[in-house]
Amino acid sequence: MNKKQTIEETTKPNLHPRNKHRQRYDLAKLTQKNPALKPFVFTNKYGKETIDFFNPEAVKRLNQSLLLEYYGLTYWDIPDGYLCPPIPGRADYIHYAADLLAETYGGTLPLGAKINCLDIGVGANAIYPIIGQHEYGWQFRGVDIDPLALQNVHELIAKNPSLQNKIALRLQTNANDYFFGVIGKKEYFDITICNPPFHASAAEALENTQRKIKNLTGKKTTVVTSNFAGQSKELWCEGGERRFIRNMIKESKKFAANCLWFSTLVAKEATLKPIYQTLKKVVATEVKTIEMGQGQKRSRVVAWTFLGQKRRDQWVAKRWK
Repeated sequence: MNKKQTIEETTKPNLHPRNKHRQRYDLAKLTQKNPALKPFVFTNKYGKETIDFFNPEAVKRLNQSLLLEYYGLTYWDIPDGYLCPPIPGRADYIHYAADLLAETYGGTLPLGAKINCLDIGVGANAIYPIIGQHEYGWQFRGVDIDPLALQNVHELIAKNPSLQNKIALRLQTNANDYFFGVIGKKEYFDITICNPPFHASAAEALENTQRKIKNLTGKKTTVVTSNFAGQSKELWCEGGERRFIRNMIKESKKFAANCLWFSTLVAKEATLKPIYQTLKKVVATEVKTIEMGQGQKRSRVVAWTFLGQKRRDQWVAKRWK
């Protein structure tokens, strides 16, 4: 059985119930919306339309089509060499973030521009703000250390009326900071989200990329194609996701009163124990771990707050009146 022909054929029951991508992609509908996808669609030996998920341009056009069809965009593109994210998994993070906020906001999904979100590492693709503003109407601030990535997001905003006045951008000028230089003393966010670089070195990132390619094709390769690529700052940092998240948690303590919930995606299960240890040291009031799954791949979101129940109630009363 050829994995590249069957990878997309099954349903995705592990995705969040509100995720629009739980069923097999309707490629006929997507190609009608975005004709640029059509050259990459073929019928496999099982009589199903699919694409070659090893072809970087095909993957990019699929993601483009999903964003045009389901998230109100009229234009989306990223520069060559930048991360092309899987839409279903990114959508899951947003939906679980909404559930987390609903627990705080009296059991009702909080909708509209009163909900303010901070995306640490928005990248060139701006996937989280795009999905969050469309599904829930939230306001976003996207932060990145890469000026070229932010330049592309500026272009996305300019070419999509649905994004205008919904996403603000800020360049982080200190690569060692997360919230300093980003959150002002009187600025408040209901939730922060982050998809950290999880490799500890360029060599580890390359090895993981080659493993993905082998899993799809059954062949070893030294060639890295752009659908599995990304800028170095997107894929790895010294110490990997363990150090990145540990430092982010420590710095979040300084902004305890500015954010209702902090959160981050955690790719490696082994990272959880040191995360919990760090959260205990900074005396987080509550910590939640949200398990997510896309097929055989497992990941999770860890969220924490420094606000007790009384202060959370005061937050909701003040911001949701």
